[in-house]
Amino acid sequence: MANPFQLGFQDAMSPIMEELIYFHDHTLMIVFLISTLVLYIIVSMLTTKLSYTKTTNAQEMETVWTILPAIVLITIALPSLQVLYLMDEINNPHLTIKAMGHQWYWTYEYTDYKNLEFDSYMIPTQDLLNGHFRLLEVDHRMVVPMESPIRMLISAEDVLHSWAVPSLGVKTDAIPGRLNQTTFITMQPGVFYGQCSEICGANHSFMPIVVESVPLKHFEYWSSMI
Repeated sequence: MANPFQLGFQDAMSPIMEELIYFHDHTLMIVFLISTLVLYIIVSMLTTKLSYTKTTNAQEMETVWTILPAIVLITIALPSLQVLYLMDEINNPHLTIKAMGHQWYWTYEYTDYKNLEFDSYMIPTQDLLNGHFRLLEVDHRMVVPMESPIRMLISAEDVLHSWAVPSLGVKTDAIPGRLNQTTFITMQPGVFYGQCSEICGANHSFMPIVVESVPLKHFEYWSSMI
């Protein structure tokens, strides 16, 4: 979950989120280098006493500042395309879960199990237990087995919603009449928090998402008891 005054990303809890953070750091370094170069050129132009040099119309300089940006764009585009491919690739998921957005709660249906479906409402502040987080805890968490590819089918019944869990690198729009899909893998047990990320009405900020990752044997016990 996010911390007060946090400026960076949440800790990565899935391979996709790790790749996204690596790409962000890679791109940010390029932005810093470009910004430093541009700032240096601006300062040099403002402080120089020269009004004309032979490099003003030099074809070599024009060639450099045409080819160099192209190289920079390639160094950004190739890692970006790789991450996009990884986010879109869904191979042999171990479990498929359908998330349906409502005003203002989520319904989860485990399509591989019969009659395994439940609604997930935010717990009101006055009903929170010790250790629970305000505006983030729900009455029924979405439980998944760790180290297993999970496919999410996401849609909505009324208006636009968005199913987002930042630490897992997942953010997919829930659109009425349309079925979107995404995938993630949790690499360790834990509880991961998210919220609806599309303004969906008066209680938009009161429909959190909680994903609980547990070992496979614990998940099998939970699915047999619910």
